[in-house]
Amino acid sequence: MKKKNIKRIKVDVDKCTGCRSCEMACSAFHSAPRYSSVNPARSRIRIFMDEIRDVYVPVRGGDYAPAECSGRNHYSINAKEYAECAFCRSSCPSRDWFKEPDSGLPLKCDMCEVTPPLVEPMCVQACKFDALTYEEREAETQEGEAEPEEMEAGLTALADKYGMDKILNAAARISKKS
Repeated sequence: MKKKNIKRIKVDVDKCTGCRSCEMACSAFHSAPRYSSVNPARSRIRIFMDEIRDVYVPVRGGDYAPAECSGRNHYSINAKEYAECAFCRSSCPSRDWFKEPDSGLPLKCDMCEVTPPLVEPMCVQACKFDALTYEEREAETQEGEAEPEEMEAGLTALADKYGMDKILNAAARISKKS
C-alpha cells in the first residue's frame, strides 16, 4: 500500500451564482504566457445552467472519451433543447466543450499544478461565494503508474482523432511551459 495525496474540488451548486469568475481565472492561468489573456474557451471549468433545478453547475474538464455515449436522448424545457450529456465532464467527438480552440485537443482540469505549487487551484481562489472548495487528504492506495501500453493506446487514440502533427505541436508547447 502506498500513501497518495488525494486532491479534489467540491461544488456547492446552491452557492454558485453563475458569475463565471472561475472560468476567467482558469483561462488566464492556462494562457501562454501565464495571465496574458482571458479566453473562456480555454478554461478547464465551465458553468452550465440546470434549468430543471434552477441552479448553476460548475463542471470541470475530465478525461478524453474517444467515442460518443450510446444513450444520447434529448429533452425540451421551456422550448430549449438539452441532451443527457449536458453536464458530462468528458471531452468527446460529439461536442466542443473542454477542447482547446486552436488545436481541438482535449482539455482536462489539472488542479493548476505548477512549481511552486499553489495553495488552491485558481478557480477556487476566484470563487467569492464558496461554491468551489478545495480539499486535500492522504489515502492508502494500490494504484501504480500508468502502464506503457495504456499510454500508447491513449496517444494512438488522440493521434487517430487529431493527427500526429497536432499532438507533436501540443507536446512542444507543453515542454516550453515546463
